[in-house]
Amino acid sequence: MIDTTFEASWLVIALFVIDLVVRIAAVIIVPRNRRPTAAMAWLLAIYFIPFVGVFLFLLIGNPRLPRKRRRKQADINRYIHDTSASLDFGTLRPHAPDWFRALVRLNRNLGAMPIAGDNAATLIADYQESLDAMADEIRRAQRYVHVEFYILQSDASTDNFFRALEEVAARGVVVRVLLDHWANRGKPFYRQTLRRLERMGAHWHLLLPVQPLRGRYQRPDLRNHRKLLVIDGDVAFMGSQNVTDSSYNLRKNIRRGLHWVDLMVRVEGPVVASVNAVFLSDWYSETDETLADEIDLFSVESGPGDLDCQIVPSGPGFDFQNNLKLFLGLLFNARERIIIVSPYFVPDEALLLAITTACQRGVHVELFVSEEGDQAMVYHAQRSYYEALLHAGVKIWMYRKPFILHSKSLTIDDEVAVIGSSNMDMRSFGLNLEISMLVRGEEFVSDMRRVEDVYRTLSRELTIEEWRRQPLRSTILDNLARLTSALQ
Repeated sequence: MIDTTFEASWLVIALFVIDLVVRIAAVIIVPRNRRPTAAMAWLLAIYFIPFVGVFLFLLIGNPRLPRKRRRKQADINRYIHDTSASLDFGTLRPHAPDWFRALVRLNRNLGAMPIAGDNAATLIADYQESLDAMADEIRRAQRYVHVEFYILQSDASTDNFFRALEEVAARGVVVRVLLDHWANRGKPFYRQTLRRLERMGAHWHLLLPVQPLRGRYQRPDLRNHRKLLVIDGDVAFMGSQNVTDSSYNLRKNIRRGLHWVDLMVRVEGPVVASVNAVFLSDWYSETDETLADEIDLFSVESGPGDLDCQIVPSGPGFDFQNNLKLFLGLLFNARERIIIVSPYFVPDEALLLAITTACQRGVHVELFVSEEGDQAMVYHAQRSYYEALLHAGVKIWMYRKPFILHSKSLTIDDEVAVIGSSNMDMRSFGLNLEISMLVRGEEFVSDMRRVEDVYRTLSRELTIEEWRRQPLRSTILDNLARLTSALQ
């Protein structure tokens, strides 16, 4: 009996010491090089649910790609920066404000891509029209087609896209395809899609594969969220849309009648080389193939338009949150109007401060989100910011269900806009590889305004009076989701 009591006492002491060591170690390890909100969220998780919290931290606590991959990104950035340093990329529009030139310089320093003039950009707001427009352009390919999408599925809606790839591959055009591993595995048509790529002779690879048995592993929720297509280095498409049916072929979406609304842009001109550079950097990161002998990256001629464009890649392969800094620079320099379209809007402190400060300066600010969410945690985390935004004076438009507004754009005043794959949430800033395009040109912003007008007619405004009638259970869920959103 005495021995049993003695052993139990030592067990209690050992558990107490282990618990104390874990807590002290967490205070030392967790906050290092991490935002205070993220550090606090992790510490709360470890302190209140220690076993689960420690396990999750070991699994997803590192928000950076493996060191080897970060070195590759740094090598790519140096190559792009040095190669393009003395080249002239079209004629830039005159009279750019000082803040815009400073922002371009920031983007150049962080993401390496130069600004380019003489570009043309056409918005495509219809879902199927976008897929068919990409297919039409693929059929004109003479040398190569570069395809990179977060989700890529061969289904009835995308069959024309895949048939176009098969046709050009059959006549000797090189087809290279990148698709995110985690976003596609286990999804409908995944195996059929890979088999179709194999049969056509495409060179394809999985992005950021989570395959520990094959020695390929990183934090599983670090994803490549980019969507882009490049044909012969002459034409590119980019934006928010994946290559899949507008329901994503998921039973839960079909049962709820959900369909995605997206926005893509077709670009011609010198900026296409920068879009291609993003593809080639991801190709090199996955395959170690540079393709330098095959593709002259910066053999660029003037394009058919007059837009100034700069590509801004971002993600955990970079030292800084390039997309967040781009958004902040634009928000702080807006003078009259800010229109934000972001399906997943979970801002950090800096972004929330920039938006509310803009309202206090007298800038008119509108935010477009979806009335219905497809991801419960993000949906409730997003809702937790509505009250502060409404009190600041932000006009919130909720795109009516059963549609999910998935477009991602930002326009300020009448001359500058951003379009791409990046949401305004902490996942897009810290965990996803994204691609954004900064555009200067009144004609492009006018086109964006027309799309925003359509969204407005298909949305309803959320008022502070309606928000105050939210049930208590919704407030609790929103606040809990807000805490977990900082676990990065």
